[in-house]
Amino acid sequence: MEPKYIFVTGGVVSSLGKGIISASLACLLKARGYRVTIQKFDPYINIDPGTLNPYEHGECYVTVDGHEADLDLGHYERFTNVATTRANNVTTGRIYQSVIDKERRGDYLGKTVQIIPHVTDEIKRNVKLLGNTGNFDYIITEIGGTVGDIESLPYLESVRQLRWELGQDSLCIHLTYVPYIKAAKELKTKPTQHSVKRLQEVGIQPDILVLRTEEDIPAEMRRKIAQFCNVAADAVVQSIDCPSIYEVPVMMHAQHLDEIVLRKTGVTPEGEPHMAPWLRFLDRMHSATEEVNIALVGKYVELQDAYKSINEALLHAATANDRRLNLTSIHSEKITAENAGELLKDMDGVVVAPGFGQRGVEGKLEALRWCRENDVPTFGICLGMQCMVIEFARNVLGLEDADSTEMNPATGSNVIDMMEEQKSISNLGGTMRLGAYDCVLAPDSTAAKAYGTTQVKERHRHRYEFNNSYRERFEQAGMRCVGENPATHLVEVVELPGKRWWVGTQYHPEYSSTVLNPHPLFVNFIKAAVDYRASRTMEDYAESQK
Repeated sequence: MEPKYIFVTGGVVSSLGKGIISASLACLLKARGYRVTIQKFDPYINIDPGTLNPYEHGECYVTVDGHEADLDLGHYERFTNVATTRANNVTTGRIYQSVIDKERRGDYLGKTVQIIPHVTDEIKRNVKLLGNTGNFDYIITEIGGTVGDIESLPYLESVRQLRWELGQDSLCIHLTYVPYIKAAKELKTKPTQHSVKRLQEVGIQPDILVLRTEEDIPAEMRRKIAQFCNVAADAVVQSIDCPSIYEVPVMMHAQHLDEIVLRKTGVTPEGEPHMAPWLRFLDRMHSATEEVNIALVGKYVELQDAYKSINEALLHAATANDRRLNLTSIHSEKITAENAGELLKDMDGVVVAPGFGQRGVEGKLEALRWCRENDVPTFGICLGMQCMVIEFARNVLGLEDADSTEMNPATGSNVIDMMEEQKSISNLGGTMRLGAYDCVLAPDSTAAKAYGTTQVKERHRHRYEFNNSYRERFEQAGMRCVGENPATHLVEVVELPGKRWWVGTQYHPEYSSTVLNPHPLFVNFIKAAVDYRASRTMEDYAESQK
C-alpha cells in the first residue's frame, strides 16, 4: 500500500509526551504487522543536538549511522525495535543549511528564496524521504515544540500543505493538556480548546485528540471537548499518568487509538495487535518483588533525561533478571576518598556514566577506586571506561600523573589521548567518532560470554581513546584489553578478570537496548549485581549465627 503519514503535534506546554505517544502508536501498528518508522522534526537552529549541553537538551542520542539526534529517537527504538538513522531526525538548522546550499549552487535559478515555498518544500521533502524508500507503511512525524511557537510555524505550514496533497493517506494527532485545578477540584478544558483553535488558525484540523492529564477525564467532558474542537467523539482519548512509560501502548490500545488511526487512513482494522511479548515484559516488571540496588555515578544526575538510555537499559536488564530496579543517582562532584564507601556501601552494582570535561571526574575516580578495592560489580561507559583506565594507572601502575589529555593536556602519562585524526579538527559538531563500529572480543572475556559471540557492533560518541602505547603495561598488571576495533586496533573494552564483574566499554551499549531485546551486557551486569547481593546476604546471615 502507499505509505500513510501521521503527524503528531502538541499544544499548551512542552514535555507532554509527544515522543511517547508517537512511539506507543508505532509499537501498536508494528504489532499489527505494519512496517512503521518515526521521525522527529526539531525547531531549533542547531544542526543537531551534538553541541548542546545536557542542561539544555537532556541526552544526545546516536543513531547507527552516526547522527547525533534528539533523545526521543531512543524512545522510538526502544518501543519499536527498529534502528533509526539520520533521516529520522531533522532540525531547522539542517533545513536552512540545505536551502542555503541549494541557493549558493544556483538550484533556484535566481529566484528570491523564501519561507514559502522554498523552506516548506525542503521540510516536505524531508518528511516524505522515508516514505519514498518503499520500506514503510506508516511514517509517524513528530513536530517538536508547541502550537503557537514562532519556530514551529514553517513545520505547521508544511503539514497543512501535506494534508491537502496526501488526502486520506495522512492524519493529524494533536496532544494537549487538561489541567486539574486542585483548589477548585476541577479539570479545565479551555487550554485544550485554545490549543486546537491555534492549530485551526494555521489551517490544520486535528483528526484525533490525545489529552494529557493527571486525573481521569469523564466521558461527558471528552464529548464536550470533541464538540468544541470539531473532532469525532470516539477520536478523543486520554493519556493519564502511568507508573511506567511502557504501559502507554497498552493504555492507548484500550482506547482503540490504533484502530482509529487505521480507519481514518482507509484501512480496515483486523484482529488484535500481537502484544504478547510486550505484555510478558510488563508482567515481569510488575511482578518482580526483589530489588537490585544500582548506583549511577555522573555529573548530570540531577537531570531526569541526561542519562535516559542508561536508565532504561538498566530497567530492561533488571526486568530480564526478574528484579525491581532501585536506581540511586550519585553526583560525582560530591564523591571524595573519605565518603565514597559510605555512599556506595549498600549498592549491588555501580555504573560510571559517560560525559565530557573535567568537572566531576575526580569523584568518578574515587568511586571506581573504592569499587575496585571492594570488588563491587562495576560498569564504566565511554568516559566511565576511560576513568577506569586512569584510576588503574594511578593506583596500580603507580603513574601518579596519569590522565586524559582532555582533562590535562600537559600530563606526562597520557593513558587516554585524542585520536590522531581528531587533532586537526577545530569544529565540534558531528566530528567525533560516531555511530556503529565493529568490535572483536576475546573469547574468554566477560563481555564475549555476555554477548554469546566475539563479533559485535556498537555505537560510539567520543574523541579520546585508550593510548595503545601503555597497553602492555596494563595487561601485565592485570587489566585486560579484551575488545578492539579490527580495522584500527583501538581498544573498545577493558576488564579486570579477577573481579566479580568489572567491565568498561568505550562504546555506548545503552543505545541499542530495547524492551524486547535488553542489551546482553546490561543483563549480565545486573545478574552479577544480583549474585553479589545474594552473597552479601549469606555472609550477613552467617555472621548473625556466630
